[in-house]
Amino acid sequence: MKRVGKISRYLGQAWLAGVWLFLFGYFAFHAFQGDNSIAALKRLEAQELELVVQAQRVASVRHALETRTQKLAGKTIDPDMLEEQVRLRLGFTHPDEVVVFIPAD
Repeated sequence: MKRVGKISRYLGQAWLAGVWLFLFGYFAFHAFQGDNSIAALKRLEAQELELVVQAQRVASVRHALETRTQKLAGKTIDPDMLEEQVRLRLGFTHPDEVVVFIPAD
């Protein structure tokens, strides 16, 4: 009877060790695979860097547009900007001049 008791105790301990090994394996596997893994984190960090660069480009374009808009708004209108817009939108030119518009990139 002592042997049966020892065997059942060892089986109970082995079962518990098996559960712990399974849990460790499960979490270790999912740490390297899946949507919330370390590899996915690296991809998200790379995507974040790309989006930061894109946001900086958009911010610089916005700043340029705001600067141009401020020159035409308010009480003080920049005469050169006004002339440029009139020529561009209405096509006004003097008879003796040729105007070439170069699109901004």
